[in-house]
Amino acid sequence: MVGCRLAGEGGEVAKNMVEAIVMTEVLLAVGTRKGLFIGRRRGGVWEFDESPYFNAQALYSVAVDTRGHMPRLLAGGDSAHWGPSVFHSDDLGRTWVEPERPAVKFPKDTGASLERVWQLHPAAAEPEVVYAGTEPAALYRSEDRGESFDLVRPLWEHPTRSRWVPGGGGEGLHTVLTDARDPKAVTVAVSTAGVFRTRDGGASWEPSNSGVSAVFLPEPNPEFGQCVHKIAQDAATPDRLYLQNHWGVYRSDDAGAHWTDIGEGLPSTFGFTAVAHPHRGDTAYVFPINADADRVPAGHRCRVFRTADAGGSWEPLSAGLPTEDHYGTVLRDAMCTDGADPAGVYFGNRNGEVYASDDDGDSWRQLASHLPDVLCVRAAVVA
Repeated sequence: MVGCRLAGEGGEVAKNMVEAIVMTEVLLAVGTRKGLFIGRRRGGVWEFDESPYFNAQALYSVAVDTRGHMPRLLAGGDSAHWGPSVFHSDDLGRTWVEPERPAVKFPKDTGASLERVWQLHPAAAEPEVVYAGTEPAALYRSEDRGESFDLVRPLWEHPTRSRWVPGGGGEGLHTVLTDARDPKAVTVAVSTAGVFRTRDGGASWEPSNSGVSAVFLPEPNPEFGQCVHKIAQDAATPDRLYLQNHWGVYRSDDAGAHWTDIGEGLPSTFGFTAVAHPHRGDTAYVFPINADADRVPAGHRCRVFRTADAGGSWEPLSAGLPTEDHYGTVLRDAMCTDGADPAGVYFGNRNGEVYASDDDGDSWRQLASHLPDVLCVRAAVVA
């Protein structure tokens, strides 16, 4: 059991923050290499379930779908014996259902087999639709809230596919963004093929990497082939996106058609994760890593960096985080926000530590330690 920690506990602002936290129930799902851990914050106090779900399975993807009358949790498990599968829970993770037939499966004519589910994304404009991103890199669409999925063939059959090359972690479609204004607009990112967009519901796709570098290729600015690590969408301006690349942090103001470097002011532009604030426009978070050949926190310091001006400047956030030399790498889906106001911000690392902030990232506390390698983190207000 872990109690909440507030910054600036004085005056009306602190009083309002305390009242908001006490009245809000937040669920935190932590996917690790050996199971799913679930924490729940009620009345300002965090409690974690005693045992992990999906014991000994690697959980690469988790989603908390709050669009219906009851939240639905989705989990992409990967059993070394049974293989990958997608599970769902309609009681906040206490019990789980696996469909009788595989939810995600490559059609026989593709000659491919599913290695893992990298991403589960409830669509912003379609209440029953969930997208899944997989390895090998493919996009799947569900119209029953994640119980069954169909391959989006035009992306699978894209004319550039034969030249896509796996990244260090495999060839994964790891990011899916949808637009609440337009259900036909979908943006995905693939390691290492880059960003692709559709504006016709998936019937056609175009590479959207203008301005994003690929320092490891002979041509540093190709049409596709970039190793994009993560993309996040701005809360106030949906056409504004933030991108963490394999070297480089970027912003787009036209839904990904063009990208501008915003890495100045960061201790390193290498990293994996990028997260946008759930309410504040122009506000996003990254966790810089030393280098692709030295994958530990930049300067061996555990720090989240936040921009409040769309990448014009960055500030380190470290109050309450470890001050000694630190080696816990944060992976692409291992940071998130919860949608509360003020926002909860969370991250887990490969040391098996989980940290949380209840005040937009201004201050932090450790929620868990000695977990298996943290692969993904998802949080949401559920009551």
